[in-house]
Amino acid sequence: MIHISGIHKYFGNHHVLRGIDLEVKSGDVVCVIGPSGSGKSTLLRCVNLLENPSSGQVFFDDIEVTDPDVDIDVVRRRIGMVFQQFNLFPHLTVMENLTLPQRRVLRRDKSKAAETAAENLERVGLSNKASSYPAQLSGGQQQRVAIARALVMEPEVLLFDEPTSALDPELIGDVLAVMRMLAREGMTMMVVTHEMGFAREVADRVVFMDEGVIVEEGSPAQVVGAPRHERTRNFLDRVLNPASRRTQEPHADR
Repeated sequence: MIHISGIHKYFGNHHVLRGIDLEVKSGDVVCVIGPSGSGKSTLLRCVNLLENPSSGQVFFDDIEVTDPDVDIDVVRRRIGMVFQQFNLFPHLTVMENLTLPQRRVLRRDKSKAAETAAENLERVGLSNKASSYPAQLSGGQQQRVAIARALVMEPEVLLFDEPTSALDPELIGDVLAVMRMLAREGMTMMVVTHEMGFAREVADRVVFMDEGVIVEEGSPAQVVGAPRHERTRNFLDRVLNPASRRTQEPHADR
């Protein structure tokens, strides 16, 4: 469903992506992991052209997204995206946040848009928050509303850009539970995440990136459970064993 071929991305002289090749098949959940600054989010944003690659090609369902003549708005209707920050309209209720894009983009009438919104609020466990404003919700609830907002557009693929990184630890579980549900339903998902438990449990494939390249990819058992590359092992040791890492670091007064 997604085919990425030879993608390079520069920001000025900074070479962020260095020849990325990647495929995501229909129904797959692909988790992209790696240290901050490795290019994970930039890669994700190249899929729907929120970032224009400097070179290379991106295909979505045989449509070349990077073709200058492509109608990118038509492609984006088929690709949902959930960001780190929730990006809800603060002056609109939850229901209005979910119906507005349907009416503006899909030209649905008010009744159909409200029906679809209600169905998806129920899916994410927030039926009782339809009339609330974003400021009245917790961060986890806002992120679940953001997922519901993506779902009302009936996308074929969902892209998640570190959807839990802005949340307090006790709020992460509800968001991950919704993502697990979507995976069970067969939603094609590409997820940039630091949640190794989620990657182990849900992903079909895990991709480890560092310094703009894919260092290692494979099943969760391979990449997270038995990584082949030292760079992957070092990253996972820091992520999975932060307490032991801290005890090994010298104190500032030594």
